[in-house]
Amino acid sequence: MRILVSNDDGYFAPGITLLAEALRQLGDVTVVAPERDRSGASNSLTLDRPLTVRRAPNGYFSVNGTPTDCVHIAVTGLLDFTPDLIVSGVNLGANMGDDTIYSGTVAAAAEGYLLGIPSVALSLTSKAGEHFETAIGVALEIVGRLGRAPFGEPVLLNVNIPDVEAARVRGFEVTRLGKRHKAEPVVKLQTPRGETAFWIGPAGGAQDAGPGTDFHAVEAHRVSVTPLRMDLTHQNQLASAREWLQR
Repeated sequence: MRILVSNDDGYFAPGITLLAEALRQLGDVTVVAPERDRSGASNSLTLDRPLTVRRAPNGYFSVNGTPTDCVHIAVTGLLDFTPDLIVSGVNLGANMGDDTIYSGTVAAAAEGYLLGIPSVALSLTSKAGEHFETAIGVALEIVGRLGRAPFGEPVLLNVNIPDVEAARVRGFEVTRLGKRHKAEPVVKLQTPRGETAFWIGPAGGAQDAGPGTDFHAVEAHRVSVTPLRMDLTHQNQLASAREWLQR
């Protein structure tokens, strides 16, 4: 199995190093990741300038672009093969509920999915990052299962792993995305040059976090596995929109 690994924390992040080394047990691994932290980059694709790819001493490729750029460049021109699987992560921090819209970790996997390649986004649900070994164990389980039993169609899995010891993880749960409360207000500040600046505040707390959601699963120390899709069409509003245009 040929595996492309990327992330949004940068090619130097501990999560991607641990992930890439572990996945070598399951196949040939190539790493193409941003040259710096691009958290929150979402699915942005750089079209206004050429991008540079450099080879780091450890063999990883770094790109001066977004996570989406990394996967797109890797699949459409950098590599002389098409990966069998794309794995993004391990992200330091959760990507649940509304977070998936902004997440560069999810975006890297989503780009693979859009290119027809099975893709997985992996996130450790704590900024403390105390138990990366738990996330690596989950990654090996998920990737190994995809190798043994392919989904049969393009799949995009968003996986969130509780930041606890592996022995405390209470299995896997297939979930839907929950929803957060409104984000915290921006922080207004003044720069040294006297200009007014705004720093975007933290995401809101979980609002829709009941049984069946990713929030609920992780809170119960279960690994949340959410199949995602990229079709943004609001199917239930198609008929209403047609009626509205006829008024």
